[in-house]
Amino acid sequence: MMNENIEKPEDLSQEQLARLILDMLHRIIVHHGLWFVEVEHQMGTDKALEMIHSAFKKSCGIQMSRMSQSLGFEMKDDLPKPLLDLPRESLLNLMDNVAKNWLANDGIWFQTVEFDSGMFDAKRCNDSCWVRFSPFEADSIKQFLGLEKMAGLSGLKKALNFRLYARINKQSIIEESPDSLIFEMNDCRVQAARKRKGLEDYPCKSVGVVEYPYFARTIDSRIKTECIGCPPDDHPEEWYCAWRFTISEEV
Repeated sequence: MMNENIEKPEDLSQEQLARLILDMLHRIIVHHGLWFVEVEHQMGTDKALEMIHSAFKKSCGIQMSRMSQSLGFEMKDDLPKPLLDLPRESLLNLMDNVAKNWLANDGIWFQTVEFDSGMFDAKRCNDSCWVRFSPFEADSIKQFLGLEKMAGLSGLKKALNFRLYARINKQSIIEESPDSLIFEMNDCRVQAARKRKGLEDYPCKSVGVVEYPYFARTIDSRIKTECIGCPPDDHPEEWYCAWRFTISEEV
């Protein structure tokens, strides 16, 4: 509990100031997300995706510039120079840890809702969250890679390798035909952990049937998604879930 004599930030100890700064950064992240949700509500998903990339690019530059002044690191081409100076292996390791942090944050949210309100509400919130996150991640990757509006299966294949999940799990993509791809999740960090504990697979199909179609359609609206198998479905040892993506010239 905070000391009752503390009335303003200047009254805080060194540790308390550090914790307050982290809390303020958290507020920025949440506010950023709330802006996206409200623009989506008022103007639609396509407009919200367009605006969030524009806003992030401008905001990130401003925030990094101020952070560099306070923390004493250089900026180069709108990027923190310490990041650019890291060895490639360290950057790739950092990328993996960022992805693991994303998954940990997702799991913590799930458990927080589950322990408070039960599994049904946790799954319901999780599935609904992916309705927004999956197209957002797909569009972010699409912008980063400079993919065409109708990027086709070749664009989808490339985009799947840039997902956060791709840094955590083992996956493979099979070119079944000129008009279809099969995506297999060969090793899933969440399911593998359950297997080590002797637990049954987590029944993730309800989120998968949201996650994969929304992702694929954002890359190219012509792409159709079919679930080959996903827990609680039975599946072979070589994969936990598998999805077929097909494309039609009709929009």
